[in-house]
Amino acid sequence: MLYLSQMLGAPVIDKNGERIGSISDLGIQTGEVFPRITSFAFKGPGKVPFMVSWRKYVEEYTEDNEVHLKVTATNVRFSYLQPDEMLLARDLLDRQIVDTHGIKVVRVNDLKLSQSGNQLRLLGAEVGIRGILRGLAPWLERAVVAISKKLGHPISEHIIAWNYMDLLDRDLSEVQLSVSHQRLDDMHPADVADILEQLDPKQRDEVFKRLDDEQAGDAISEMEDEYQAGVIDNLDTARASRLLGGMDPDDAADIVRDLPYEKAETLLRLMGVQDAQDIRTLLGYKDDTAGGLMTTDFATAKADDTAGQAIDMLRDLPEDFPSVHYLYICDNEGKLVGLTGMRTLVMAKSNTKLSDIMYTEVISTTPETPSTEVAEDFRKYDLLAMPVVDEKGKMLGLVTFDDVMDVMEEDNDDSSGTKHIARNVGIAVLVAVLLVVYTLIVVAIVKG
Repeated sequence: MLYLSQMLGAPVIDKNGERIGSISDLGIQTGEVFPRITSFAFKGPGKVPFMVSWRKYVEEYTEDNEVHLKVTATNVRFSYLQPDEMLLARDLLDRQIVDTHGIKVVRVNDLKLSQSGNQLRLLGAEVGIRGILRGLAPWLERAVVAISKKLGHPISEHIIAWNYMDLLDRDLSEVQLSVSHQRLDDMHPADVADILEQLDPKQRDEVFKRLDDEQAGDAISEMEDEYQAGVIDNLDTARASRLLGGMDPDDAADIVRDLPYEKAETLLRLMGVQDAQDIRTLLGYKDDTAGGLMTTDFATAKADDTAGQAIDMLRDLPEDFPSVHYLYICDNEGKLVGLTGMRTLVMAKSNTKLSDIMYTEVISTTPETPSTEVAEDFRKYDLLAMPVVDEKGKMLGLVTFDDVMDVMEEDNDDSSGTKHIARNVGIAVLVAVLLVVYTLIVVAIVKG
């Protein structure tokens, strides 16, 4: 097997045995499953760049890592890269691959080739540590592999075969690769979001074109706040409005809040009346309050309703309705008077009134309550959800555990900042020591 890193710099020898330059790149034709090397670039006398046909001029590629030509130097004719051709080093090396199978974005560290006679084919991309080491120096790769093997932790190659990859961007001056996007259909939205966050905006837009509205909306909801508004802002207004309207109101409100005012108003006007109203309501609250965290999607019933009626109502909820942990019991004015858990509801006889099985000591909060206090109540009372009510007790929304997770994480980060600094200093010292030891081992191996 060959690698691009081995061939770069390989001597080019003409028919008379004279060295006329060294390989600087290899060209492939992109339409094949495992593309043939169709051309190569080399620097001739005076470092003048040449691009010539591999099939027409190459006699053989030898075991000594030399390219031997069929003709003398004076008979070499310059050729041009065709529209369906690309250069491996210029266009692929160090590019990103959206590895949907490994659920991450990886970088092309080297390219693996196969040889049959004087014909070479591209097999795939090396995306592991060995490709990086080989690019630095072949002996370094061999040394690290040998050391790792002796330590019982062998480092294997990590090759993504070319036939598993699609060109994500057909502009060959800015080629990006992606493992087949068909696999995105089977991935959890959070995993898709992880991939999208690591792409540049142009790549991200290309992937979104391949997702239907449900997949795209779910993925955006799972992305970090810093990416969400940018993604929506780059979409056409019709689709952006549809996606926001299909999200949970609190997620949509968080995104709209970060959009330019004119764009936000345009999207809200295009959306359904009820969806827009729910989002506008939530926009009236500050980010760091219970109102800023809550959703307006929650399940309610009346005290006189029966358990059977309540279960029928829950069955009729849309498929995309948020998870229901509790059923909230409200009076005719919408005032919260109690709640019942799902287990209690299911275990009750169908003709049992909700007033007989509801719990009246409900822990609630107001929309102005700081989010840190809400998070503390979740910890203290071990809650899955907390209703938000106004000064008259009318239920306005619901804060779920998912909503306060970020707040809890921020609190933990702040409180443990000093510990993290101390630990990181210790790790830095340990890494420095290990690097010194590693360097001494590598030097000893090289000298030996």
